[in-house]
Formats: sequence, structure tokens, C-alpha cells
Amino acid sequence: MQKTPAIAYWILLFGLISFSISPILVRLAGDTPALSLAALRNVMAILILTPFALRDPQVTFVGLARQDQIRTVAAGVMLGLHFYLFFEAIQRTTVASATVFVSITPIFLAILGYVFLKERLTLRVLIAIGIAVAGGLLIAYGDTGKDSQAVDPIWGNLFALGACLFVSIYLIIGRMSRQKLSWLAYVYPMYVSSAITVLFLAVVTGTPLFGFSMKVYLLCAVMAIGPHILGHGSFNYAVKYFTATFLGLLSLTEPIGATALAFVLFDELPGTLSLVGMACTLIGVCIALYPGLRKVKAVA
Repeated sequence: MQKTPAIAYWILLFGLISFSISPILVRLAGDTPALSLAALRNVMAILILTPFALRDPQVTFVGLARQDQIRTVAAGVMLGLHFYLFFEAIQRTTVASATVFVSITPIFLAILGYVFLKERLTLRVLIAIGIAVAGGLLIAYGDTGKDSQAVDPIWGNLFALGACLFVSIYLIIGRMSRQKLSWLAYVYPMYVSSAITVLFLAVVTGTPLFGFSMKVYLLCAVMAIGPHILGHGSFNYAVKYFTATFLGLLSLTEPIGATALAFVLFDELPGTLSLVGMACTLIGVCIALYPGLRKVKAVA
């Protein structure tokens, strides 16, 4: 058993912080189209990673088996769609609601595992799904109240659910993908696929990518370096020492941190009913994750 180095905890903490600021950066971009932000973030991430990818002999899409090529492209498409829908959600509903809905990935994974992988749904998971769904309904109802600060809560929450669905499919694909490659050898071609996806959508819909203020481009650069590269990278590093279930539980700190930042920066605070719904949803996710927490340990 390999002892967990102290730096692993700091790297993990950095990743959690970077995920929490992601929705804040999107909100700071104002009325910039969500698709523009998603495309610019993805392209900038590729530009930053390319010099490192060129020096890694394992980074070769052509060298992958046909099945792995298909999975890599599919994963990238799902991730690109996730980014776009998540950014749309943040611009339409509250930061709290968007991040909570996106955080129910374990619930979606349980359902997708049942549908596509024939994995059994236990009574505990069914209870977790019921609680999470009830919480989601409370959030949706609370966001439509007269005191809600969401500009388009119905569509915003639906976009957030869509973003969660796509990132769940992305994780399902990743579960089936090859594990022999280095992190960069897997994520680089997948990120390229993600970038092509959002760029294609931007071109087809006539969404602009140029002419924005320097502030917007700087925010996209920070998103590319922070949540996109270093944030995801920190979790890929930490998974060597912590179970995926434990990391999934820690990711639930994103809506808490993002909500706190939104309150401080934008004076955005969900109503009482929405807060109760968020608590129910997160409790449901914790119930779904709980058995795996008992197995948390450092691994070789």
C-alpha cells in the first residue's frame, strides 16, 4: 500500500477550489454567449496543452485502436456539450441551482449503468434517486417564485440537468476506455474532440468568437488554465491515492463554494425552498455514494 503524500491533499484542494470558481468566471463574463465562452475555453486549453502533447510520444490518436478512437471522440463530444449546457445554465438560473443539478452525476451514473450496463439498482440507490428527485423538484419550484433571482429558471435548470447527463455519459465512456495511456495521452485527443464539437456548434449557429472585450478573453484563459486543465488534472492525480467515490463526495463542495462566492460577489442567495431542495439533493447523492466511502484508502 502506497502512503498518500502530503502534496496530494494540497493538489486535491486546489482542484476543488478551481471547480468552485468556474461558474463565477462564467457569470463575470456577463452576457457573452455561452457557446462563445465554451468554444474559447476549449480552444485555449488545447493551445496551452499542445506544446506538451508534441513532446509526449504516447499522444497519438492514430496509434489508438479503432474502438478507443471512437470512445475518445465520443467522450470529447459529450464533454463539449456538457460545457455548453452548463454555461447556458449559469447564465439563466442561479449559480447554486446550476451547480447542484450538475453535481448529481452519481445519480445519473446509477441510472445509466442500469440502462446500458445492466447494473442492478439496489434499494439504497432507489431511495437516493427518490430523495434527489424530490430535492430537484423543490429547487425548480423555488426558483420560479417571486423572490427568485434567476432570469430563466425553468430552462436554466433543464440546461443544468442536460449538462449533468452529458458529463455522466462522458464518465461512462471513460470507464470503458483504455487505462494504459498517460493522462495527457488520453485527455489531449479527447479535449481536441471537445473543442471541435463546440467550434462546430458555434459556426453552425453563427455564434461569434471574436470582437469581445479583453476581459472576456482573460476570463476564458483563466477557465482554460484553472478548471479545465489544472482542475481536472488535480483529480486525475488524486485518483491514484483516493477512491473515485471519495472524490465524488468531495466534488459536492463545488455547489457550496460556488454558492458562497455568488453570494459575496453578486449578492445572489437562493430562497428557503430552493435551499431545502439543494440539501435534499446533496443528501441523496451522499446516500448513493456512501458504501464506497467505507473503502477509502491509498492505493499503489
